[in-house]
Amino acid sequence: MVLHALSADLAATRSAREELYRWFHQHPELSGREEATSERILRVLIDAGVKARRVGPTGVVGLIANGPGPVVAVRADIDALPVAEASGKDYSATGPVSHACGHDVHISSLLAACEVFQRRREAWSGTFVAVFQPAEETASGARQMLADGLADLIPRPDVYLGQHVLGTVPGGHVGTAAGPVLSAGASLKVTVHGRGSHGSMPEKSVDPVVLAASIVMRLQTVVAREVLPSATAVLTVGALHVGTRSNVIADRAELLLNTRAYDRDVEKHVHAAIERIVRAECLAAASPREPEFEWYDEYPLTSNDAATTRRVREAFDNYFGPRSGDLPPVAASEDFSVIPDALGVPYCYWGLGGFVDMAAAPGNHNPAFAPDLQPTLDAGVEAIVVAASAWLDAGATPPAHW
Repeated sequence: MVLHALSADLAATRSAREELYRWFHQHPELSGREEATSERILRVLIDAGVKARRVGPTGVVGLIANGPGPVVAVRADIDALPVAEASGKDYSATGPVSHACGHDVHISSLLAACEVFQRRREAWSGTFVAVFQPAEETASGARQMLADGLADLIPRPDVYLGQHVLGTVPGGHVGTAAGPVLSAGASLKVTVHGRGSHGSMPEKSVDPVVLAASIVMRLQTVVAREVLPSATAVLTVGALHVGTRSNVIADRAELLLNTRAYDRDVEKHVHAAIERIVRAECLAAASPREPEFEWYDEYPLTSNDAATTRRVREAFDNYFGPRSGDLPPVAASEDFSVIPDALGVPYCYWGLGGFVDMAAAPGNHNPAFAPDLQPTLDAGVEAIVVAASAWLDAGATPPAHW
């Protein structure tokens, strides 16, 4: 079994893995621009003897075919955010881009797992597929990999696995659950039209400031008065842009909205309510033009397959012991499920604890988000190897290790 040698492998490679992680942390790249990141990933895989190739401009797939058995695919997202780092780490990224969501942990963990399975080929059977996906932060990377022919480049997986480092799971712990674990999410740009005028002549205007303000206030009733208290939904107005000077009434306003929901029907209702309210307020204000709606960054619901999750959870419980637990639903959203849904493959997604001091842990996308090196990096590798081994070491019981 691969797991019997895992502790020794982790100890022997820890220093090199931490150094590789620091490199990824210090070289963050925005969505769709992950050229150096993907080049380094490709080089590490090839140097380890793993068959690897690009998928599209910056996606990478590694494949270890090792005899008959299941096909297990594991995904790591590789892009960074337009957030200047303020973690105080001596290996902090400089400049306006950073791995403030922890994708560098995901990259390092999956690369190390590939090395473990490549090095211990005598201990397992099947095929291990590593999917290094770009552009998760813009909800476009998974769809782009499919468009670039991913399904024709890998054998159809029996299971698709993934993880995300979080500050809401204890450091070095893992947590998962069947059913919805990440919300469906979408962003929307709404443009409403008024009639511009001098600030001293409001009677000649249709004031988009008043119109936009009315829309913002009315939108607050959607979750409070249209969604069941037992359901979960979030509707955020993140930005409102209108006007340039105090004595000029503008002719339009732009609102940026974001929605989250754990149920597709709830999501549809919230989206319909937004458009209904915007149109009604425009009508009430005598807006001279119809409002415009531009939906973007649309993320699907991440809902773990029950049977797959039971198998992963049993493996986690056997290996991690008290460091394995439940993952409460997270209001963040992911495009992780796009690929397995398109391939018709069951999946399981889990949380990886990144901070020993949870009370001081920043949230993902915070400028200070930089997980503790350890036990995070070791646990990230362990989680992937343990979960994948539930299929690749079929019939075996993982040893207790905590």
